[in-house]
Amino acid sequence: MPVREGSLFGLGTILKVVKISKASRLLEANFSRFQKMQTKTFSMMTNGQSVIYTIDPENVRAMLVTQFDSWELSALRKTAYTRLLGHGIFTTDGDAWKHSRAMLKPSFTRGEIGNVEMLERHSESLIKAIRLQQDQNSVDLGDLFFRMTTDFATEYLFGEPTESLERGVEDGFCEAFSGGLKYIGKLSRVGRLGLFFGRTKFQAERRYLYNFIDRYVRRTLEDAKDGAKFPSRHTFLHELSRQTNDVVRIRTELLNILIAGRDTTASLLTNTWHVLSHRPDIVARLRKEIASDLPPQKRPTFEELKNLTYLSAVFKESLRLHPVIPLNTREATVPTTLPKGGGPDGTQPVFVAKGQPVIYSSYAMQRDKNVFGDDAEEFHPERWLDTDEGKGIRPGFSYMPFNAGPRICLGQQLALMEASYVTVRLLQEFESIEARDNRPWTEEIGVTCVNKYGAKVALA
Repeated sequence: MPVREGSLFGLGTILKVVKISKASRLLEANFSRFQKMQTKTFSMMTNGQSVIYTIDPENVRAMLVTQFDSWELSALRKTAYTRLLGHGIFTTDGDAWKHSRAMLKPSFTRGEIGNVEMLERHSESLIKAIRLQQDQNSVDLGDLFFRMTTDFATEYLFGEPTESLERGVEDGFCEAFSGGLKYIGKLSRVGRLGLFFGRTKFQAERRYLYNFIDRYVRRTLEDAKDGAKFPSRHTFLHELSRQTNDVVRIRTELLNILIAGRDTTASLLTNTWHVLSHRPDIVARLRKEIASDLPPQKRPTFEELKNLTYLSAVFKESLRLHPVIPLNTREATVPTTLPKGGGPDGTQPVFVAKGQPVIYSSYAMQRDKNVFGDDAEEFHPERWLDTDEGKGIRPGFSYMPFNAGPRICLGQQLALMEASYVTVRLLQEFESIEARDNRPWTEEIGVTCVNKYGAKVALA
């Protein structure tokens, strides 16, 4: 396996990570490193230990599926994320993770995901917010998407929306949650070095979030104690209140799942609409598909959304080029091996010591020209479509926008459904889309990854 030399104990590597992160070039630099070394797996001293970096789909498949029990979340991630999220589905392994996942599963059934009435209410609020800003030269859909998905996720999970869209800049929840996630995301990449930057602000944001969510939790627990009937629609908060009256435990689980319900969808929408504002050809084809499959201004149903194949291809391509989780890490729980990367030609297994981290980059892996073609760095939704000439691309473990194996994202169908519904409604409502920011897509990495400059557009 190739070895890239680092400074003593890898301190120089961490300082470089801090520098290129500030320049919004972490993903690009990581991708370039694989290209320059002409390998899919190498090791380097990072943060005081030897770390393996890989973009080999066989290695990723081993960690996430075939050798699942030999791997766990990295200690760095768990330490960083726990500072805000506590011990929930994104910060635990083993039995604790299984218990969190079992509690979550009922919230993502077909009946819950297909609630288009709720999606319509929040889409209408989004459209209203856009129209209120029409006197300006542009609207930042990125900001509005994060507020809308916050409203939808809190109603979906808590039973009551935060009304972040209506409150706008006066809403403290969105700002506190976004700030907190950026901070723990930074800690997960640079470790304790990140504690020297923004700690006081983070503590204030965490305090605000905890107090905000605890009000929901205590009110629900009081209602349960007083014998009040829960609403007919299942919510995650009510399910949790049936299982425990521990406010901290309930708050922890709610915060964890809010990331999936809010940030994943908002990042996907922002990244996609940044592209759409610069690609009238894609917008025209989307409008044609919507007009063909839906009567004018008809609100789409769950099944109708699933049949919009070009829209699905657009989101697949967005998640390929701009994955919302672009980097991930696992640590070996026992001495083990990865299938590829060793030997003179990189085809032999690689030994991994107990506790040794392995970092894999979906961002780099999903740009592999051997898998996706010579145009792998271009936004080309057609690569996913079946035609008379042949089937669309089937990349296997070279493409994992929602993870894979036992830890595959429970909320992926909900995220895609919400993103699809909102996109259809905006295209139905507005006849023209013009970009108001010509800067290229630029990474901003917290817990998820989104275009740093949002999606600034003019809609009419």
